Amino acid sequence: MMQKQEFNKQLFDFLAASPTPFHAVYEMRGRLQEAGFIELQEQDAWHVKPGGRYFIVRNESSIIAWNLAANSDLTDSGIRMVGAHTDSPCLKVKPNPETESQGCLRVGVEVYGGALLNPWFDRDLSLAGRVNYLSTDGSLRSELVNFERPIAVIPNLAIHLNRDVNQGLNVNPQTDLPPIMAQLQGDAKITLRDVLKNELLTQYVDDVAEILDYELCFYDVQKPAYIGLNNEFFASARLDNLLSCFIGMQALIESDSEQSCLLVCNDHEEVGSMSAAGAQGPMLKQLLERLQPDAESRSRMIANSMMVSVDNAHAVHPNFADKHDGNHGPRMNAGAVIKINANQRYATNSETASLFRHIARQEGVTLQSFVVRSDMGCGSTIGPITAAEIGVKTVDIGVPQLAMHSIRELAGSDDPVSLAKVLKRYYQQEQV
Repeated sequence: MMQKQEFNKQLFDFLAASPTPFHAVYEMRGRLQEAGFIELQEQDAWHVKPGGRYFIVRNESSIIAWNLAANSDLTDSGIRMVGAHTDSPCLKVKPNPETESQGCLRVGVEVYGGALLNPWFDRDLSLAGRVNYLSTDGSLRSELVNFERPIAVIPNLAIHLNRDVNQGLNVNPQTDLPPIMAQLQGDAKITLRDVLKNELLTQYVDDVAEILDYELCFYDVQKPAYIGLNNEFFASARLDNLLSCFIGMQALIESDSEQSCLLVCNDHEEVGSMSAAGAQGPMLKQLLERLQPDAESRSRMIANSMMVSVDNAHAVHPNFADKHDGNHGPRMNAGAVIKINANQRYATNSETASLFRHIARQEGVTLQSFVVRSDMGCGSTIGPITAAEIGVKTVDIGVPQLAMHSIRELAGSDDPVSLAKVLKRYYQQEQV
């Protein structure tokens, strides 16, 4: 496993290059191919071999990569699985988004997931996503687009005009959040489709006849950065949950071929996971059926397997420590967190938690525990969904962070590489 500084540098590069799930999967695809993984198409017949490294992509926003053991049978050895998700709360552009107000072009947006909305004001916003278009030869094509430069902003209302704003701002997503993209000149009209067509023709391709549709979201152009007198922390957008995607991918790349292991990164977790590419969809189940077609052998394989669901955890906030159970307040840079919930919002049980603790101890890595206050509701992850859909024993873990679901989140700079070391050893466990 690479050292902390190099690991975090590559992590920062990955985060900056991944403003959408589409871009995250594109980046992961490139890194996996560089490491010798072969991309398979779901519509093709497969000829996978022991010792082979493969991956598939669905909807350009979900990805599964796996190593097949060179000298052991899937039925008896099972698969060491890690799961994460590629999506983050954001502002998605509506199909007909253009509105004019006071000579300015505003872009209508829809809130995706449980976003903290206040931090979106007064940020330098850019736009990225997938654009589907009709080419000049009459074929349907798609292209990933990323403007990269700031092209929009959601300005706050001055305190002089809203004297009570510091008593609490109630954000109306319909009226308060449309970003301002341009100032209109005279009778000039600007449509987003024209802007997209020009951007594609200028930066990407030369055969665009018509923009047919798109899936776009705004994002903050500020790059990931270290924070703190001693670089103890780092801040970035989309730490939940691209941080886990990167950690799981790096551990998989560096694992050997002695055991079969797998990384699945699903889209749509932030909105319930119910989609063809989500954890509640059939993507992972269908892959396992193709790897082990015989039903009885597949059931035995799953019984010998385990899933580590990796999704960031709530670190205890120094200014709001009372929001945590007094005995379960994880701190940044104190190790990954095992997440536990009596009502199965997390899939951890004593068996899976004990195994993961044992693996971490072998790497000399400390772990923490998180249980939500008994008088508060608990979030969830892909862990319980995958456990229920596949029937695989599961543990829910994650790096502790602050400002979860904000446009800019905070985590400890020591935690990513330490968790990657544990996952690498887990991938290579003979029995789970």
